[in-house]
Amino acid sequence: MHHKPAMIVGNIPKLPAKYAAWILPLFLSGLMSGIISLINTVKNLGWTENLFSIFLSAWMLSWLVAYPMILIILPIVKKITALFVDMSPP
Repeated sequence: MHHKPAMIVGNIPKLPAKYAAWILPLFLSGLMSGIISLINTVKNLGWTENLFSIFLSAWMLSWLVAYPMILIILPIVKKITALFVDMSPP
């Protein structure tokens, strides 16, 4: 029997598990930089007419910096976490 690969949407197949180390930081950095950019934009400018375009500009710049930073910093944070948390399997 032919195994049908899992799909994301339509005919787009899911990526292999080896890509999780790249995709998880991509989504994490996007969400975090977006939330922080929105909060800071609203705090600094209030609800202005062009809030959305200013926010998008700030978010894209933040995400451009956040994604590579997470890729660089994540291994270091994992090592620091292992100093405080017993990482052995249960």
